Amino acid sequence: MTVLLCCRQYDCKQDDKVHIMSCAHHSQPKPAAEANIDSYASFISMANAQSEPQRLLWVLARAELPNGYTETQHQHFLQGNGGALEPVLCVDKLPSEVADFASLVAESVQTGVDWDIAFVASMSGRAGIAPNSDEAIQPLRLMLNKIQSGIIAEFLTFNKQGELVSLS
Repeated sequence: MTVLLCCRQYDCKQDDKVHIMSCAHHSQPKPAAEANIDSYASFISMANAQSEPQRLLWVLARAELPNGYTETQHQHFLQGNGGALEPVLCVDKLPSEVADFASLVAESVQTGVDWDIAFVASMSGRAGIAPNSDEAIQPLRLMLNKIQSGIIAEFLTFNKQGELVSLS
């Protein structure tokens, strides 16, 4: 069983490639809109339909007020808008381990760490074998680094209810 880990345990300095969806013949990710991903179920379906088995990479983040926030930012934040996303948990899973979003949420609750947004990407396997958790460590580090740097367009994002959200 893969264990949810605190994101602060990862040293984000590697330059491995992480893709939303990739196949053996393409090295560039397909944007979610091109891949017709419009729900969590369609994301899992797409992952299962790839020519090579996938390992899903998850970074769960909590919305926080940024340092030096203004009163206006504080008011917007209290209304559920704005803020900065700080990664708090990360995990890698096979699609079968998170066939429904509720299973991911239930496992995260056991950590006692609250989060608001889930970022997800996937890694393709090779020769019919899905990547293992050890192979996911470096791509998760890169993913964390990108999220902390605000480079989030290449990841799918879900809220805690499992709904796709668009972050700008």
